[in-house]
Amino acid sequence: MRFWIGIDDTDSRKGMCTTYIASLVIKELEKAGMKTIGFPRLIRLNPTIPYKTRGNGAVSILVDGEIGEAVEIVREIVEEYAELDDENTHPGVVFVREDLVDKLQNFSFKALRDVVSLDEALFIIGKYLIPHLKYKKGRGLIGALASVGLPLEDRTLELLVYRKRERFGKEREIVEESFFLADLMTYPFTWDTVDWGNNVVVAAPNSPDPVLFGIRGDSLEKILEAFRYVEAEDYDFYQIFITNQGTDMHIIDEGDVRELKEFRSYKLTGKVIEFPWEIEGGHVFFKIETTFGEVECAAFEPTKQFRKVVRKLMPGDVVEVYGSYKNATLNLEKIRVVKVARVFIEENPICECGKRMESAGRGKGFRCKRCKKVVNYRVLKEVERDIEEGFYEVPPSARRHLSKPLVREGFKEDFHVFR
Repeated sequence: MRFWIGIDDTDSRKGMCTTYIASLVIKELEKAGMKTIGFPRLIRLNPTIPYKTRGNGAVSILVDGEIGEAVEIVREIVEEYAELDDENTHPGVVFVREDLVDKLQNFSFKALRDVVSLDEALFIIGKYLIPHLKYKKGRGLIGALASVGLPLEDRTLELLVYRKRERFGKEREIVEESFFLADLMTYPFTWDTVDWGNNVVVAAPNSPDPVLFGIRGDSLEKILEAFRYVEAEDYDFYQIFITNQGTDMHIIDEGDVRELKEFRSYKLTGKVIEFPWEIEGGHVFFKIETTFGEVECAAFEPTKQFRKVVRKLMPGDVVEVYGSYKNATLNLEKIRVVKVARVFIEENPICECGKRMESAGRGKGFRCKRCKKVVNYRVLKEVERDIEEGFYEVPPSARRHLSKPLVREGFKEDFHVFR
């Protein structure tokens, strides 16, 4: 029998990783004589959910075997490796027959773009009599189901390399220059390996989980090539995943909703109505007028040079913004400047002799000191705008898992890629 195993919420901020547990599950299933079909899937879900796991990613595996035996294998691995002692970790595992997958699509899309309750997941499990494992509150059942049912019309790949167990929690030993070389040799078929503009290795996490590093891209051949360039501490094993990372699948188009809701991600079009302002910490804000009224947008400090673009916006500019809506503010992931407004400022006139006139006094117009000529008007001067129309994105070090890098659309004239 062919069936899917979905796993979620086995990690914590203190360690572990659901992809690592899924990889161990694959090894044990195959030792037991079962067959795993294709690459496992790493599915990132709604990135704004307050109680999400570290990367809000769940894993699903297609298996040919016997469900009852698989349940016991997975149970042993989860109970040995999951962060069950952490108060915020609530693992869930589902075992879904292949013929039931289509019935989970709506639920999966909701988990990706909306807010889902555990009761909704339990209702589906009960309705279709889906075998499952529930630990503590079992919140992981939401992601487990969603990872099985989400169709992937657009997909990317990630190769995840895992550390030896004795190295868990210790500082990673990597040769940073090798990651930049790997990117240089395989970009744009791999992406977000490094952040050249900020001199940061993006592929190696800072968290205490089992992942040593990961290479993302669209080409399996190029991902494996990049892997060969990287120099780092000895690793245990690696696993390749099909993912929805870098696809913008979390973004809801403004035409599909009647109102903006917290903890969702949107694409909105609007006109800038105020000059951008900056607050302590380097966070930059501006407001746009949309079909939903005024919306505040933010480029937070980690977006680095992206904020320079935002600072150049002026009232009248038309923009298309992408980001997550939280606390009544859209956290920008990228922006498209649709139209740069013509902006004029008033100046004192220039006399026929070429000298700039000065005020002759309140309500008395302007006069030239040299010629003594007097006029009663000011002149308009167009401001030279230092911003071009087109798309701008946050740098790789600030990019969310689901945000689509511009390079995945190719190299277009109006793309301003921060690499």
